[in-house]
Amino acid sequence: MSQTPLQEDPTALFRKAWSLYDAITERNYMNHRELYAQVAEILRCRYDANASYSLLDLGCGNARFLAACLREAPPLRYEGVDLSAAALKEARICLASLPNVTLHQLDMLEAAHAATPACDVIFSGFAMHHLDSAAKQQLLHACAARLTPHGCFILVDVMRKERQTREDYLADYLHFMRTQWIAVPPEQLEEACAHVATFDFPETLSDLSRMAQCAGFARQEVLAQHGAHHALCFHL
Repeated sequence: MSQTPLQEDPTALFRKAWSLYDAITERNYMNHRELYAQVAEILRCRYDANASYSLLDLGCGNARFLAACLREAPPLRYEGVDLSAAALKEARICLASLPNVTLHQLDMLEAAHAATPACDVIFSGFAMHHLDSAAKQQLLHACAARLTPHGCFILVDVMRKERQTREDYLADYLHFMRTQWIAVPPEQLEEACAHVATFDFPETLSDLSRMAQCAGFARQEVLAQHGAHHALCFHL
């Protein structure tokens, strides 16, 4: 059976209509406001406005929410990677106030493995769940190797409940989308549901914690949790 354009890869839906993601986030269906408020808080706590630190954003999208987090503690160097050219074009505008921005149209796992300077913070927002378990483990190992000695990996993403199968997670999450995302036009909503059913492979928090420990992270901090939506920080 041939694949539809939606089934090509995890970013196909948002390359087709990045505005759909903005419509979802604007109505806070995925708790972006609460989650990114905690991201902003931990960055403020670690780095003030005069701190010199570098940040790598894996799967940056248009960086709209993270850009707002960086206003009070802007990094000296920001590097963002994403597969969507349309999203990167918007990201350049959202990040215009930062002093040193580099954007690449690149796979996040490839970017994490890249032989470029170490960074103090690695961030990923709602992107890691598209990887299978083996690729997530590779990504965590690459992040731990890429960070400076006291660096951290901040993750905003979806998680399964403990002992919940992927099938049960998808049933719950698709029901949540179809009953709560009422402002999304029906055709776009079904495209989004098909995207989730095809490309979402979230881990449980305990499984992800074990992966992080195996990769060399010493400590995990749960910054926020709203249903399936989590903000976590992994410390070396």
